[in-house]
Amino acid sequence: MRSVLFLSLAAALLSGCGLQPLYGGGSANPTVAALRTIAVDPMPNRSGWLMRNALFDRLGNGEGAASYRLHVELDDNLSRFGIRSDRAATRERRTLRARYQLIDSATGTTVLDATAGSDAGLDVVSSEYATVAAEQTALENLTQVVADQIVARLSLFTARTGGAGRR
Repeated sequence: MRSVLFLSLAAALLSGCGLQPLYGGGSANPTVAALRTIAVDPMPNRSGWLMRNALFDRLGNGEGAASYRLHVELDDNLSRFGIRSDRAATRERRTLRARYQLIDSATGTTVLDATAGSDAGLDVVSSEYATVAAEQTALENLTQVVADQIVARLSLFTARTGGAGRR
């Protein structure tokens, strides 16, 4: 009986808190529509190619008129540590950091300047192929995580400002 009363009270309190879904309403949602107006600048290297594709997947692949440009600079770093007595590394850390800027295409004004990043630890094994495959898989996974962070920040920004910086 207490748990039913508690759940009823919690549901009543949460319904009045003013929270609303960020993407509610699907493609008709203003946040979703604003994300579609963002074009992603090209990025060099494999990490840039992966990031651009991940952002295309999340932003709608340039379906709308490009009112904004997203400029992303990536820092992909692979460092070795856990050195054995024969100077061979036993662990690696792959770090992917992104500095991104949302730029109004009409005025050239930067309306959002932020960073995102993540890292992954890897075991270095005796098979060089397996180690390289693990490094590449880590890069692919980190790209997805960082792209999610970027789009979440862009979504919050567009929801708060009423459409990618337009007030």
